[in-house]
Amino acid sequence: MMLETAIVAARLAGQRAMEEINYTKISVKGGTELVTRADRQCQGIIIDRIKETYPDHGFIAEESDEGKIFKQVPRGRDGLWWIIDPIDGTNNFAHQMLFFTVSIAVMCEGEPIVGVIFEPATDSMFTAVKGTDAQLNGRRIEASEEAMDKFASIGLESHFENGAPGWACEIMTRTRFRNLGTTALQLAYVAKGSMVATIANTPKLWDIAAGVVINQAAGSVVTDWQGGKIFPVDLDSYDGHKYQVIVANKKVHPEVVELLRD
Repeated sequence: MMLETAIVAARLAGQRAMEEINYTKISVKGGTELVTRADRQCQGIIIDRIKETYPDHGFIAEESDEGKIFKQVPRGRDGLWWIIDPIDGTNNFAHQMLFFTVSIAVMCEGEPIVGVIFEPATDSMFTAVKGTDAQLNGRRIEASEEAMDKFASIGLESHFENGAPGWACEIMTRTRFRNLGTTALQLAYVAKGSMVATIANTPKLWDIAAGVVINQAAGSVVTDWQGGKIFPVDLDSYDGHKYQVIVANKKVHPEVVELLRD
């Protein structure tokens, strides 16, 4: 039931985003990030849809009126949280580029258990529930068994404040590296085998929560840069802090960890 609710909410928000992409108003958040009117509209659509079915669940979402995160603590016994990024890839969206997604996850006891990533431009709905198969538009997907070589794609972020580190330069020379401008979509592409890995330097919880569920279901490995566990996390104290994340197929993951350690 929660998966169906997330799918409907993501589709509704994605439809609104596509209607707004050529007309949306842009502002700067925190001096470092763009935010659009559509971000807030889409987030409102998602939360309203979820509350129709789950009024007592908690929420952590990217946008609020004060420029901080939106957070509502669960009121029910379930202790379930919905983790929402209404438009992941806002910078792309603000420049009328179609690489953006809607990302919705459900977390229980600090672990993601339901994940939906919707790419409106291609009508691609990536979904998973913990313990079941990952799917794209209802068909099973799996992480690849491809090695890290000159034909492989690896997702990288563009947020390197002090220039690209040595390991990133090595990946750039050894692979067909990619930066799509949306962490959630890059995670989805690892899950379906289009990329062998994604390395994220500055994602927040709403960027990765849905992608983690989908990748775990698809057979990918999810860790921090040292190869350690990221989850469970304490949602009561979560304040929007960033993570360092590796999501990779089983063949490539150890090599990526070794690269980052060096």
